Amino acid sequence: MSRRLTLLGCLVTTTVLCLGVAAGPATAASADVDYVALGDSYSSGVGAPGQRGLCFQSPNGYPGQFANATRPRSFTNLTCGGAVTGDVRNLQVPFLSSGADLISLTIGGNDAGFAPTVLSCQVSSNEACAAKVAQARADIEATLPAKLDATYQAIRAKARNATVVVLGYPLLFDTSSASCGLAGMSLTKRRALNGGADVLDNLIREHAAAAGFLFSDVRDEFAGHGICAATPYLNGLTVLPPQNSFHPNQSGYTFGYLPALVEATNPA
Repeated sequence: MSRRLTLLGCLVTTTVLCLGVAAGPATAASADVDYVALGDSYSSGVGAPGQRGLCFQSPNGYPGQFANATRPRSFTNLTCGGAVTGDVRNLQVPFLSSGADLISLTIGGNDAGFAPTVLSCQVSSNEACAAKVAQARADIEATLPAKLDATYQAIRAKARNATVVVLGYPLLFDTSSASCGLAGMSLTKRRALNGGADVLDNLIREHAAAAGFLFSDVRDEFAGHGICAATPYLNGLTVLPPQNSFHPNQSGYTFGYLPALVEATNPA
């Protein structure tokens, strides 16, 4: 079943039923799977309701939803909001079971400094935003590859037989309209930031594949649902709580990240 058909099914069924349709036999076999979630805020569930603790973990993030629907033999959530690649290697991988069967991961966005770049664009001119994005792109291409490679190698060394699914990041903004409300960014800024996200995703995909990991691209799931769209899957600039800014909302985790993980673990 295609992701888009899966998403349509999700609109009229519960998440569990949707996963049952999308996942098929693998869901029934999930009792034999030890599942571990690693990564940053996009995996911990920042932006969704129910965030708890210093790492802002939410059961409504995609790892919690996946575990609740598929009922693996064990589920270990090592994710932490704000994590960079070094945190995964030094603070998460040491607690990763060598017997893990399935590992999911989002990482690299904080290393790339994408959040400060977005916030800078929020208050700067079009020209200053473009320059900030260009600098971020240069930094991504110069420094992130080695960090990703080291992180992927650490995961593989610890869990040699696990299936590892690396999920990408969505394009944050809808660009179908020049208007984005009174507090919204200009079309020029939104296009520049989406271009930076494309560079980040493409680099992550390349290095995940080189490590022998599966890469699940979420840009298609979020297409048409960026910030400024009629039905956004992402939070815009948020005052309370501030960490929700530019992270998926509940719909983003349920209809964006969750189907992407399901499809990656159940290829047609």
